[in-house]
Amino acid sequence: MVTINEVLIYLGEIAIGIGVIADLIAAIGLLRFPNFYVRLHAATVGTIWGAFLPLIGVALVAAGADFLGSYRWFMAGGSLVTAILILILAPAGSHALARAAHRSRAAKVEPKIVDHLEEDRGGKDES
Repeated sequence: MVTINEVLIYLGEIAIGIGVIADLIAAIGLLRFPNFYVRLHAATVGTIWGAFLPLIGVALVAAGADFLGSYRWFMAGGSLVTAILILILAPAGSHALARAAHRSRAAKVEPKIVDHLEEDRGGKDES
């Protein structure tokens, strides 16, 4: 008979495994993608899927682990709080990096079809 604790552990291990695969894909993307903005996307995928999902998996494993005693709830709670913080802060950080790179014109992308940020600033293209 499978108990709820075993189900939690199996689901947590699956989440951790998916996170490992996502980190591998993100690392390959960081090496293979052509410019800063697409690489930033790969880094964000690695952060969200490669950090958030494994932390949720750790929380599930900790909740299902009887051998931890009452400390399992501290581990599960700490993992959930960390996962929620990553979920909130990672997109904001990547947006700030992309905006700073665009405004400083450090990362040029050619050919550029549409640049809504440049249009909002008055259409002055100083390329």
